[in-house]
Amino acid sequence: MSAKDCGHHDDEEQLAKRITVAIVGVFVVVGIIIFLVWAILHPDKPRFILQDVTIYAFNLTAPNMLTSNMQITLSSRNPNDRIGIYYQKLDVFASYHNQQITLPTLVPRTYQGHLDVTVWSPFLYGNAVPVAPFLEEGLSQDMNTGMVLLNIKVYGQLKWKVGTWISGRYQINANCPAYISFTDRTKAIQVGSAMKYQLVQTCTVDVSLN
Repeated sequence: MSAKDCGHHDDEEQLAKRITVAIVGVFVVVGIIIFLVWAILHPDKPRFILQDVTIYAFNLTAPNMLTSNMQITLSSRNPNDRIGIYYQKLDVFASYHNQQITLPTLVPRTYQGHLDVTVWSPFLYGNAVPVAPFLEEGLSQDMNTGMVLLNIKVYGQLKWKVGTWISGRYQINANCPAYISFTDRTKAIQVGSAMKYQLVQTCTVDVSLN
């Protein structure tokens, strides 16, 4: 190989290195811009409120079996005026003392614009769900005394949207306490054979990296 060929080869290597450095530089700059935008517009987590719970069935039978059928109204507000929220997946279910008592119900995917409010009204079902014996005793006592604390829980994923940029997935967990009175009918509205409890209960919400 002649000296001329070697020089030409070196020029090509130098050009390739410069192009690579330029591309990497562009990605670094874009990354810094996204980070700065994200830091300045750091999003507030959405706010969930359990509006009401309508109980169609809530029966405890031997041996330690709970059948429940309810509909809830759950609202979510995006408190950010510059950031949108994509709810990728949200599963909702009811629990008693951290034991799940209904199947998870998947609510539709939703985009929530700036300061928007979204309302879902899913049905939650649990047919003959086995309850731990110590929980069955406590639940029976709660029902006899007239007040049962259920927890409506939401697990899912969301993405943030700033302009045309969309973030990666974040995990969202919400916990909504629901105090249900089975003896004091003045605390509920009868809807056919069901009882509707107006709660307007604020939920605790946690958002973390997936």
